[in-house]
Amino acid sequence: MQSCTKNNSISLRCWLEKQWDHVGFWHIFLIPLSWLFWLLSGLRRLCYKVGVLRSYKLPVPVIVVGNISVGGTGKTPLVIWLVEQLRLQGFSPAIISRGYGGSAADPAAVNVDSVPNDVGDEPVLLAKRGQCPVWVGQNRVNTVKALLREHPECNVIVSDDELQHYALQRDFELAVIDSSRGFGNGWLLPAGPLRERVGRLESVDAVVRNGGGLQSGEFSMRLVGEHFHNLCDATKTVVASDFRDKAIFAVAGIGNPQRFFNQLAKMGLKFKSCAFPDHHNYQLSDLPIKGVDIILMTEKDAVKCAAFAENNWWYLPVNAVVDEALVLCVKNRLSQG
Repeated sequence: MQSCTKNNSISLRCWLEKQWDHVGFWHIFLIPLSWLFWLLSGLRRLCYKVGVLRSYKLPVPVIVVGNISVGGTGKTPLVIWLVEQLRLQGFSPAIISRGYGGSAADPAAVNVDSVPNDVGDEPVLLAKRGQCPVWVGQNRVNTVKALLREHPECNVIVSDDELQHYALQRDFELAVIDSSRGFGNGWLLPAGPLRERVGRLESVDAVVRNGGGLQSGEFSMRLVGEHFHNLCDATKTVVASDFRDKAIFAVAGIGNPQRFFNQLAKMGLKFKSCAFPDHHNYQLSDLPIKGVDIILMTEKDAVKCAAFAENNWWYLPVNAVVDEALVLCVKNRLSQG
């Protein structure tokens, strides 16, 4: 597998992520910034706790799905799994998101035809897979209020990537850990990958570990994907063996692109690869047209490339397989009111 990185921003990110694996010379400069980050974030949490900053209780229960570290942990597949399970339990869920990477500031509904540049790539993916109302907006409280005015039938809100958004009171907190990346060197940003200290996990209602190394009290999760879908016609599907002896180019613009490339390698594929920044706004010029038989990408990338896709472009949807005990844990909490 040959690889590359695309543009200076991801090269800088790759350099920074390497610093997060250890403590070295550059931490002389990074650690003081982490202390400042800890101080400011701690003051912010305190302001919400004592009422200087107001938090809002909504008329329906709120489930927050997030993590304490930066980068991809598998939150989006878990959100999709969660709303599916809530429907099976008789609930009418909806999803809210900041819509990172999109330009929408005011509350806005997201559908399968929404433009990712307007509402963000992950919300469009959630709208395609979640089969429930999805709304985005900078102010999460106003976003939920707008959503409920349009969809009064919704009786539970799943808030995507909002663990650190304390303005919105929550009834259930769910934190996701990626086993392959863990907590790095254990430092807060920018000296390490943590948004909050590891001790924050002691206060959440459930910890879900994506991958092996399950710890006591955690719920297991793994991501599975076998069939590739064509970007021009999603009803056309193939398996990895159909790409044998093809010249393959794989791209990924997600929080942890190496996970996708490792998955392709485990499927027996040989390919050249290129990692893009998370939420990258793809252009046709980003992808090779000549000398390539097949282009492979994640489902999140496909959302942004569908408008100019070629017939030889394929994406790999993944599904979360989660410990079923988590469903009962969530249901019991919601039943308590």
